[in-house]
Amino acid sequence: MLKRLFQRLFSRSSPPSGRAKPAGASRHPTQQDQLDELDRQAPLKENVAAKASETPEADGEPLGAAVICREPVLNRQQKIAGYQFMLHEAMRGNIRTRSRRVLHLCTEVLVQNLLRANIAPLLGKRYAFIDIPDSFLDNECLTRLPTENAFFIIRPLPGIDQPSADFLLTHVRALRERGYRVGIQDPIAVKAYSHLLSEIDLVCMQGPHVDIEQGMKLVRLILKLAPNAALLVRDLPGMEDFDFCFKIGATLFQGAFVTAREHWEARNLGPNFARITLLMNKLRQDAETRELVALLKQDAAITLRLLRYINSAANGLRENVSSIERALALLGRAPLQRWLALLLCAGDRKQARADAVLESALVRARTMELLAAMRPPAEREAMFLTGLLSLIDVILQQPMEHALQSLLIDEEIRDALLHDSGPYAAALNLARACEHMEVDRMVDYAAECGIDAEQASTWYMDALAWTLTLQKDDIG
Repeated sequence: MLKRLFQRLFSRSSPPSGRAKPAGASRHPTQQDQLDELDRQAPLKENVAAKASETPEADGEPLGAAVICREPVLNRQQKIAGYQFMLHEAMRGNIRTRSRRVLHLCTEVLVQNLLRANIAPLLGKRYAFIDIPDSFLDNECLTRLPTENAFFIIRPLPGIDQPSADFLLTHVRALRERGYRVGIQDPIAVKAYSHLLSEIDLVCMQGPHVDIEQGMKLVRLILKLAPNAALLVRDLPGMEDFDFCFKIGATLFQGAFVTAREHWEARNLGPNFARITLLMNKLRQDAETRELVALLKQDAAITLRLLRYINSAANGLRENVSSIERALALLGRAPLQRWLALLLCAGDRKQARADAVLESALVRARTMELLAAMRPPAEREAMFLTGLLSLIDVILQQPMEHALQSLLIDEEIRDALLHDSGPYAAALNLARACEHMEVDRMVDYAAECGIDAEQASTWYMDALAWTLTLQKDDIG
């Protein structure tokens, strides 16, 4: 996993200067070309415009372009099992009270964007959890999604034109016969779905409303009628909520708990942390190569990782590097600093939430690096490091002050992380706002950064796609 991360980090360590290619230049499609489609603002153009114009709007405003965002779904080992894909919060909030027809249209926008993104090779073995209205089950666009990844979770819509029990059963069976997985909302709360329980692969319930009696009742019902179905609990705000749902037998978990901060006590971070921070500090102090080599020789594990990386096929070396001195000469000091920072943030890969938190940190780091595209290289590196370290407290389960205490980092980075101030604070806040698709905050912080929110959103989506390629094969 780390080797793949390093390869991608250093093969694309500089932000792209632009997407346009010189006229006449030969160009073959690459995997990155496909990734560029992921998570972009991508309206259905003629289709969306035509259908939206035919549909009565509650507030008179046309249906605009959709931005897809996603939220990780973790398994019981707190590894990433998949992502829920959705329209961003502003779009979802705007359409909540609209007609069934408009909600169908918005679901089609979401599905079509996922189709254009070609998500299957990006997800690997992970699932794409997609909420769809129950009356949308017969829409042919669903069957164009890849069966190996698509996981439909049907939800009820209020109104007099609700689908019949026979419609639901027929189309749930039809989708599952094609190889798709189908989930339903809590059948105790949504009684119209109770007859589907033995036919589905997942039950979904909302975390903040779970109590022990309700949770155990649902678990017993699932074990009786759908023993192979998973139980997904959403909107879990913290680790206490996760622990509770874990104990009652939930198998999939979603919510803010993934990067939630707790009341940690400062403690010794161990020899591995100390050795990596010492190396990073020596680099910051411009230590001589022989001093760096001597420090690396004291840690066989780090040395072996370094040599394994430098000899990997992705680096295209004709020689086999066996000395630390040669490895440092080939890698260079700035990439070595980034490599060590990644090692630090990778932490203990066996620790719960480690992969999910590292992924969030990498997305923030890459977003901030792209935001700094027009700045000097040293500043781009500093902004990447700011994003990467912004979750170091969650990764190490330490107060932020303690986690940064022994690290020699720029005051600008420290100010952004500890005091929400300085020249990098706005970019970090913009990356966080993009993470949750908080549109109003995105607009404010983008203006503070001197760009528009649409460009910020595009860069964030690029960062998501970039990071997903690092994580897609690491299911744990």
